[in-house]
Amino acid sequence: MGAGAGSGRGQLFLRSLLFLLLSGSPAPRLASGQLRYAVPEELEHGAFVANLGEDLGLDVSTLSARRFRIVSRAGARQHLEVNLENGILFVNERIDREEVCEAGGICLLHLQLLVESPLELYRVEVEVLDINDHAPTFPWQEYVLEVAESAVLGARFPLESAQDPDVGTNSVHTYRLSPNGFFSLEVQTRSDASKFAELVLERALDREQQRTHRVLLTALDGGVPERSGTAHILVTVLDANDNVPVFDQPSYGVSLPEDAPAGTLVIQLNATDLDEGPNGEIEYSFSGHAPPRVRELFHIEPRSGQVLLKGPLDYERASLHELYVQAKDRGPSAVAVHCRVLVHLLDVNDNAPEVTLTSVSTPVLEDAPPGTVIAVISVLDRDSGDNGRVSCEVSPDIPFELRSSFRNYYTLVTTQALDREVVPEYNVSITARDMGSPALLTLSTLTVPVSDVNDNAPHFLQPSYSVYVMENNAPGASICSVSALDPDCQQNAYLSYSIADGHIHGMPVGTYVSINSDSGHMYALRSLDYEQIRSFQVQVQAQDAGFPPLSANVTVHIFVLDQNDNAPVIVSPMPRNGSVATELVPRSAGPGYLVGTVSAVDADTGLNSRLSYQLLQATDFTLFSIAPDTGELRTLRSFLEQDATRQRLVVQVRDGGQPALSATVSLLLSVVETMPQTLSDFSEFSLPPEDSSSSPLTVYLLVSLGSISFTFLLAILILTAIRCRGERRSCRGDGCSPPRCHCCPGSRPSPESLKTSNLTAQPPTGTTAATCLDVPGGGPPGYCYKVCLGPESAQSDFMFLKPCSPPWNNEKDSRKQSQPGQHLQVSKQIKQPNMDWLPPSMQRPALKRYQIQHCRNRGSG
Repeated sequence: MGAGAGSGRGQLFLRSLLFLLLSGSPAPRLASGQLRYAVPEELEHGAFVANLGEDLGLDVSTLSARRFRIVSRAGARQHLEVNLENGILFVNERIDREEVCEAGGICLLHLQLLVESPLELYRVEVEVLDINDHAPTFPWQEYVLEVAESAVLGARFPLESAQDPDVGTNSVHTYRLSPNGFFSLEVQTRSDASKFAELVLERALDREQQRTHRVLLTALDGGVPERSGTAHILVTVLDANDNVPVFDQPSYGVSLPEDAPAGTLVIQLNATDLDEGPNGEIEYSFSGHAPPRVRELFHIEPRSGQVLLKGPLDYERASLHELYVQAKDRGPSAVAVHCRVLVHLLDVNDNAPEVTLTSVSTPVLEDAPPGTVIAVISVLDRDSGDNGRVSCEVSPDIPFELRSSFRNYYTLVTTQALDREVVPEYNVSITARDMGSPALLTLSTLTVPVSDVNDNAPHFLQPSYSVYVMENNAPGASICSVSALDPDCQQNAYLSYSIADGHIHGMPVGTYVSINSDSGHMYALRSLDYEQIRSFQVQVQAQDAGFPPLSANVTVHIFVLDQNDNAPVIVSPMPRNGSVATELVPRSAGPGYLVGTVSAVDADTGLNSRLSYQLLQATDFTLFSIAPDTGELRTLRSFLEQDATRQRLVVQVRDGGQPALSATVSLLLSVVETMPQTLSDFSEFSLPPEDSSSSPLTVYLLVSLGSISFTFLLAILILTAIRCRGERRSCRGDGCSPPRCHCCPGSRPSPESLKTSNLTAQPPTGTTAATCLDVPGGGPPGYCYKVCLGPESAQSDFMFLKPCSPPWNNEKDSRKQSQPGQHLQVSKQIKQPNMDWLPPSMQRPALKRYQIQHCRNRGSG
């Protein structure tokens, strides 16, 4: 099938080429100010039509840059296209003349060519020439023709005509009939030059001899090469019904408005038959070759012959409809007769104008000069005459107008300067109105956005900013925010903030503050100190991203607020080298005597630097007072004999901040009988050793510590006595063997055993259990001792000795332990030491000596 299709396309191409050679080259013809070409149908894609660039006098090299193109309605098929490289008009898709132009006659393709920079419009007509690409066809492959045997010689029987979509010489030209002995064929021509065939009886029929006759009817067109179509005719010989219906006239013509409703009577047909009865009853119907479109639009009543409107009519689609109607009686051997009804449609203004935006140049810059072309607009009305004449206009209150360049083509241009900040977008209403009665109009809206130009500088919301920042602020904390606005849009309105170069106390301003370039938030880069800098100002600049960029400046005044962050500093007296400031006071001083003045300063200001003085501690509060405002230290009364000769004072200086900060100074006043000749206020001298022991607090501590130590020592003695008495009773009742280790007389170990005994055994690391070591020969002669060491024994100054009485069944193991070379056995006993009872370190050696001596005495007793 692929080879057959390829050979078919090749033959079609050869026929098209032959047609071009016979008809001549498609040289352009200038008709009514426009170019006109001719091209045969069914050409392959890419077939040459014309050289538009040469015929229009255009520079081929600029066609692509000037956007040279064919303007077509939305949804329309693009049969032809222009090659922008060489300006050649070529076939874009196969053109079927019978599909493009349903009606006969000249078939034209109207092209609108548009080129920009500058804007130019051309109109081109391309005539589609018919080629013989269709063969004649019959409605049916086989016809049944009933002929009465009484038919006379020379009787004519009209046959169904063959149809050929081609026109001119390519349509049906003649008919041929296969050889037979009864019928001949005559070809007739109608008033519209169409051909039809009639079967002529040449020999009398005899139904009894031959009931049917078969002949082959061939229809041939006049094209080159010639095409044909065939149909078989079956002639059935019937008994006589020798009269056929006859129409009043062979063709009818009627006019009908295109907006006629369904059911409208188009025409009343009338045919007569001289026969009577069923042979004279006539039925009307469409002939077999009536196209489907006719059957959709019209309907025939079979008995009355009324032709009624069935579907909607459209003058713009087809202005003429051709109806083929047949009439046949109901008798036997009925013969159908045909007539043609031509229905001419009358145009009605039923199509509103169509507005098409051919080329739109949006958005438009707000500084575009007047006369700038915004869009090319085409209008089309499918009606004819005045119903198809269209006028176009826009609203007068907008800065745009329409200028007509060609018929039904307008350009939308600006009439004055635009301002995007005032009107950012225009909705242009385009009204297209035809000249019909009543007139129809179409309203189309074109949105024209105005593109921004950087013609507005930013402006800050305030002329200046004042910011108050508490000192000791956290570095990096936000202190304020500045904001600016720009009426422009997009990048022209995108603002970036920066700090202008400058210096604050000799340092760049960038070391003090920074600013977020996007949000305008300002941050302090260092902790500010009110005592060093109290105010400064910076210049902030807001700049847009337009080209060229525009900017604005604003001054930001930053004031530092004081905070109570400085404690008072005592200037006088000043203690040095760890000593206390001292002063001599004569015993003879009376009330109000000025002992000295305490002076202090505060680096803060305001209430934070207002100082007050008070006595925090004193040996005797009834003896001295200090002025809260001046710091003058004076006596309240005269000295008495029982008053101490050394008075210790602690003076506190407090500021007025919230919270308040303070400083203290210790003073030592010595009461003397006579004053030296020269003595500075609050001179320095070292304290005597007995001064510290005279404090009541020290005495209380010594008494408490002695009581606790005595109680602890007494408890130890009682426990030791009870333990030793129990051991002595055990030795008397059970006996005592030397190898056993307990508090009873026995043989002393050999010196070798003392040498091999390891008294440096350490408890296991990490254990909290007490460790007991058997120490043979470690006590007096005839005794063995068990030294109990806690886990803190390495740091403890105490060693408790207590008798050891191991069980009797461990006698063998005890002997092994006393042998030379054996380490002391370590037994674990889980018990936490209690450190709360420990006496002072000064009393520990005496306590240890007393305990050991007491244990020996009890053992010997």
